[in-house]
Amino acid sequence: MDFEQARFNMVEQQIRTWEVLDQSVLDLLFVVRREEFVPPAYRSLAFADLELPLPGGEKMWAPKLEARVLQALAPARGESVLEIGTGSGYFTALLASRAGEVTTVEIDPGLAQSAAVRLARHGIGNLRREIGDGARGWGHELYDIIVLTGSTPILPEAFAQQLKPEAGCSRSSASRR
Repeated sequence: MDFEQARFNMVEQQIRTWEVLDQSVLDLLFVVRREEFVPPAYRSLAFADLELPLPGGEKMWAPKLEARVLQALAPARGESVLEIGTGSGYFTALLASRAGEVTTVEIDPGLAQSAAVRLARHGIGNLRREIGDGARGWGHELYDIIVLTGSTPILPEAFAQQLKPEAGCSRSSASRR
């Protein structure tokens, strides 16, 4: 399989058409190699417009959703990010490539371990990995950005309390106060 051609097609045919036009996000999709974060059995589908299964019944977001959320959050150097749901580690790697520091929390120890191996292989250093249930917030630190990569029926107040007051709502209202 020609991964570079598949990556190019993904960016041009899926991601740009979903109004992801931030060139720095598009460029990052060529740097952080998605196929290296996809379970081996699904590597040939790494650039397909679909969610991919992960162990434990979890799923990797579709590429266009990852790019759209990254564009909406627009993490910057010096900003801190709390990610609930490490999954394969791919979105974590995208966040860490743009933000100052990322704290990522994964409830499934097996997923957390495999993501840790992938992230280490890619030299992601501005990262703190945690194992646990972050569905109601995590720790007592404040963050510039909080992103949940799974679903929750109600957004717990703890997340609003963990956003830095100066985070404001200048970007995505779904992710910031």
